[in-house]
Amino acid sequence: MDLDQLRTFDRIVREQSFTRAAAYLNITQATASMRIRALESLLGVTLFQRGRTVTLTDQGMTFLPFARRIIGTVQEGREALRRVERGRIAIASLRSLVSPLITEPLLRFQEKYPGVDVVVNEGRQAQIAAMLHERDVEMGILCWPNIDPLVVDLVPLLIMRERVPLVVAPEIAARLPAQPTIEDVLALVPRVISLRWWQAEPETAAALVRMAQTSVELPTGPARRLAIKGQGLGFFVNSAVADDVKAGRLVEIAHTNFEPLHRDTAMVVRSVAALERDMLADFVREIALECGSVGAIIDNRLDALAGAA
Repeated sequence: MDLDQLRTFDRIVREQSFTRAAAYLNITQATASMRIRALESLLGVTLFQRGRTVTLTDQGMTFLPFARRIIGTVQEGREALRRVERGRIAIASLRSLVSPLITEPLLRFQEKYPGVDVVVNEGRQAQIAAMLHERDVEMGILCWPNIDPLVVDLVPLLIMRERVPLVVAPEIAARLPAQPTIEDVLALVPRVISLRWWQAEPETAAALVRMAQTSVELPTGPARRLAIKGQGLGFFVNSAVADDVKAGRLVEIAHTNFEPLHRDTAMVVRSVAALERDMLADFVREIALECGSVGAIIDNRLDALAGAA
C-alpha cells in the first residue's frame, strides 16, 4: 500500500469517476485503474462497484475513513517538517495579557523573522502550567508565584506587577463623594463583578463580594460591558480597562476601605536552555519591552539567564 494508491482511491470517491479522477491527478486512466487493482489485491476486497457509475462497496465505505486519515496524517507530518525547516515558536499566555503584551511584539518579531511560524496559545493558569509541563509550549506568561503543586520547575525570566483598580461607570462616579467608601459605591451599584485575576483571590476582592447584595462572575469582555453600562463594579487589571478609563467610559474609584490591589505575572520557561534558541530569546525580549509599558517590572533576570544559557 502506498500513498499514491490511497490518494487515487480518495479522488475516485470524490469525482465518482475513474476518468475525472485520473485527469485531476494528472495520470492516465490506466494508471488509476492499476493503482486501485493493486490496493484491492493488497486488502483482499473489492472497493468499487464498476458500471455506468462508480460507487463504493460496503468494504470500500468501511475503508474510506481510514484511507483519508492516513492521507491527512501524512500531510500533517509534511507540514510539521516544513515548519521545523523554517522555524517555529510556541508560547502561552493568560487571556488577559495576550492583546496588551503580545500583539505589538509579535509584529516586530515577524518583521525580523518573516519565515518563522508563531503559535500563541491562551488560557487560564492551570492550562498554561499544563502546556509548559507537557512541553507543548516553550515559554508561558502566568500569575506569579505559581502555586500549582504539579508544576514546580518553572524558571521566571521577568516578573511584572500590574495595578488592579476598582472601576465604575462615569455616571456612577459623578454621584459619589470626593473620598467614597465601599459602602457609598455599593449603595449605587449593588452588583459586584468577580473576575479571577489571581490564583488565590486576595482578601480585599473576596470581602467586596461578601459586602455586595449580588455578584456575577464573567469573562473580561462581558464584565467590561456590564461595568460600562453602570450595572456592576469590579476590580480589573489595568491593561484590561486602560483604554476605557482614558476614553472616559470607566472611572477608577480611590476608595478608602482597602489597600490598592495588584497582580504579579511572570514570563517563565522550563529551562534556561530554551533561550539558546535565538528566535525565542528575541521574541521574549520583545515581550519584555512591552511589559514595561503595561506594568512595573519588579524582577528582570532575562539578560543574566540568557547569558547563562
